[in-house]
Amino acid sequence: MELLIGKTAGFCFGVERAVEGARAELKKKKEIFCLGEIVHNNEVIKELEKQGLKFIDNINDGKNKVIIRAHGIEKNIYKKAKEKGIELIDLTCPKVLKIHKIVQEYAEKGFYIFLIGKKEHPETVGTVSYCGENVYIIENSETVDNAIENFKSKKTDKVLVICQTTFSLAEYQKIIRNIISKTDDSIEIEIKNTICSATKLRQEETIELASKVDAMIIIGGKNSSNTNKLYEISKKITETFIVENKDEISFEQMKKYKKVGIMAGASTPKKSVQEVVEILQTI
Repeated sequence: MELLIGKTAGFCFGVERAVEGARAELKKKKEIFCLGEIVHNNEVIKELEKQGLKFIDNINDGKNKVIIRAHGIEKNIYKKAKEKGIELIDLTCPKVLKIHKIVQEYAEKGFYIFLIGKKEHPETVGTVSYCGENVYIIENSETVDNAIENFKSKKTDKVLVICQTTFSLAEYQKIIRNIISKTDDSIEIEIKNTICSATKLRQEETIELASKVDAMIIIGGKNSSNTNKLYEISKKITETFIVENKDEISFEQMKKYKKVGIMAGASTPKKSVQEVVEILQTI
């Protein structure tokens, strides 16, 4: 079996920064918590739990030191932590923090905000808290009409369009075309493509790999947005499997393929990728 391994597979800068930051804090041997999953990958979560990191879903359950995950948090949590005397270790991805700053500035200037992203994703939840009252989350091209209708009911003629860092580039472009086609020159539109460059490169390489192989394996957490985007992209081109680790590889299934591509999400450790490669090399 010939294997083609994605050069961009594995941790992105923001995830590596968060995980290494957590490891550094754990070396201090003090009780430390993390608000939400630090990254969407069970392998990483289990490793950090073994080292003593305690995961919580509510800031009220924390004490002493609490880590803010790579996805960021809602604005009011900073205030709550201060009131409880909790020291926050802010490991939010700098690119997410930049989006928070942008939407807050534009909201203060009277802009209505179209936030392209998944409503339930923690990054989107955090970003919305910086947008003020005039914000609409656009999850796909079909929700653009509702967003524009909501915008027109407000007393503003200015719109900022911004995006979740791990969103699908193809879907983003489709949404932008739809927005432009349904707004006229009387509306001031500012469009900022804030999809992370690492996300773009990984999606582009997935397309390239998928077109060269008999099958693709996407490695990453099932609840990882960027991993699932890679899976969705790849399966439109070739037969594609999504696995969290080497244990989910089916030998019988993979035997029929001569050339297999391997890609991993931004929250997938290199170790997981290498273990999958080693398993496939024995087939």
